[in-house]
Parts: sequence; structure tokens; C-alpha cells
Amino acid sequence: MKTYSVNRVTITNRHDCCESRIDGAEIRIGNDSSDLFSNPLCAVVSTIPAGATYSYLCRGMEGRYVIVNIPGTSKILTLCEVGVYVISGNLATERTVTQSSTIGTWSAEQAIDFNPGFVQPSSSCSSTTAQTNPWWRVDLRYIYRISRVVITNRLDCCPERINGAEIHIGNSLENNGNNNPICAVISSIPAGVSSTYTCNDMEGRYVNLIIPGDSRILTLCEVEVYGEGPVLKKTLVRMKLKSNLSLSEPEMRAQLLSQLQSALEERGFSDVTLQWSQPPKKEVMQKKAAPAQCAVRKR
Repeated sequence: MKTYSVNRVTITNRHDCCESRIDGAEIRIGNDSSDLFSNPLCAVVSTIPAGATYSYLCRGMEGRYVIVNIPGTSKILTLCEVGVYVISGNLATERTVTQSSTIGTWSAEQAIDFNPGFVQPSSSCSSTTAQTNPWWRVDLRYIYRISRVVITNRLDCCPERINGAEIHIGNSLENNGNNNPICAVISSIPAGVSSTYTCNDMEGRYVNLIIPGDSRILTLCEVEVYGEGPVLKKTLVRMKLKSNLSLSEPEMRAQLLSQLQSALEERGFSDVTLQWSQPPKKEVMQKKAAPAQCAVRKR
């Protein structure tokens, strides 16, 4: 839908048969929609074993269209999965942010406003009140592989307040996201300095900063998040339902999907599309007949 800098493309080959059909496939990336095959070449697939996923580096090639084609006549192109991973800018830009409390005008949004607040931090930095375990969180909306997080500390005073802050990355909103795995612990950041923390492609939708302890204040003058993605995942849900409702009726099936959607949203999965791949089957449970019994009377 728009131009990206593509870092790599992954292709998963079929498992059941004919794995050699993928041999010689070309991966092209570009913006030419009139002649897709004239777009620049990223890689040529020599072979992919049955059921395997191979990764092809495209090193920032720019384009709106990613094309996989096999040159030649009487060819068959079968793709079981194609992944496209882009080089992103600051993933935190224009995302939804929140924090455990706010002092004055030091709102959570000011940590992602591209202004480090060196002149007037009260209008450019975020800050909580003094509290137990203060935290700040950005919702990236999708799951990304996070390579690094950059934190800019305030310049005017109190640089030691950031000491001990933890960077958490994950997909859970349990404990406001603060139970997600830790990327790094900030020992200290000098006043007005931006420090980078490597997260080694940790996957997550939420990036949290929290300072454990009592009477702590979390002040952030800028938070930047860099990574690759989004990482799109399919999830198969199997359910056994015990209900008097007839799921053969469309409105009952729609009601069930709505309930499941609400349950997923409570767990932090809001960008989810649910649909029936096939109408649910009614399973009738029958009780087994009790084995025949006879009484034996002794004489």
C-alpha cells in the first residue's frame, strides 16, 4: 500500500510434495505496477527443502510491491507463506502512550514528541508523580522485533532519577505490561544524554519503562523504539462449546465471535480479525448404556 525499505523476505515451501517447483523463483521489490517483472531483483531462490523457511536479505531495497515469480513456461508457483520485514524508523512515533500518573503538564505523549525538552522540559518531557513503581508504556499496535530502545534523560536537573529503570518488551498487559520480559536495566544516563539499549530482536507490542521502588519519579524526555516488522502471526483456536444455543444460526455464531473478541482484547490483542473457516459442527454426547447386571441368588 506504500513504499517501505525492505530488510528481508522469507519464503516457506510446501511440505507434502513438489518442493523443487520453487527452484529459480525470483524476489523483486519496487514501485513499478505497470510491469512488475521490471522491478529490481532482491534474490533468486536456488532451492528450499520441503517445509522449510528460507530468509533472503534485501538490504533496504525500497518499494511498494514485493513480487515472487518463476521465469519460464509451464511453471507452477506454490507459496505456503511469505514474510516481508521492513527497516522502520522510530516505531514509537504517533503511537498510544500512557503512564502510571502525571505531574502537572508532563504528559506521557511528550516522551515521543521529537523534542528532548532541553529548554523547557515541562512542555516536552513526560513525568510521573512520586509513587511506588512508576511506569510508562507505548503501544506499537502490532508485534515487532525490537532491535534497540533509545532513552534521552533530562538536562535541567535530577539525572539520577532514571537510575534503575527497567525496559520491558512483550505482548501481555498483565500488571500494565510490566511483567513482560526485560530488555535492559538502566544503570545511569548523564544529564541530556541519549543512551541506546540493545534488545536483540525481542518480540513485542508493548514497550514499558518502570522504576521499581517506593517514592520514585519516572521522567522521560524522549523514547525511541527501533525494530523490524510487523511480525504477523496466525493463531488457530480450537474450542469445545457447551451451550443450549444453536450455532447453526448466523446471529448466534456472530455473538460467539464477539464474546471471544472481547476476551482477546482484555488480554491485549485488539487488532484481531475473527471469522469462521467453516460452520461449527454440533456434537451430540450420548451416555453409554449401563452394562447389564444380573443377580445371582445362592441357595
